[in-house]
Amino acid sequence: MTRTAATLDDLRDALRRFAAAREWEQFHTPKNLAMALAVETAELLEQFQWLTPAQSMRIDARRKRAVGEEITDVLLYLTRLADVLDIDPMAAARRKMRINARKYPVRRAKGNARKSNEL
Repeated sequence: MTRTAATLDDLRDALRRFAAAREWEQFHTPKNLAMALAVETAELLEQFQWLTPAQSMRIDARRKRAVGEEITDVLLYLTRLADVLDIDPMAAARRKMRINARKYPVRRAKGNARKSNEL
């Protein structure tokens, strides 16, 4: 997987400019962005519908491109939603990882997919 020098802040700023140039801020309410995010997430899920777990691990190049486009749509809407709500997604992710580390300590969670209340 290749990495670029662009940051999430760069993406957020580009999305701000993109929306402003089109005067779309009026439509970018948290409700609308969350709904758009749900739709795009469903489109991502659709790429794997009816595949077995093994098939989902070895998708062909055409499907991989389609999955990449849907992942991108999810990322764009999620980034825009976080911006509109003034949430720093990286800081929020770090907080959530600390919470998850407490909920799922390695000694109890390693090698299983049980919920934290089942450990």
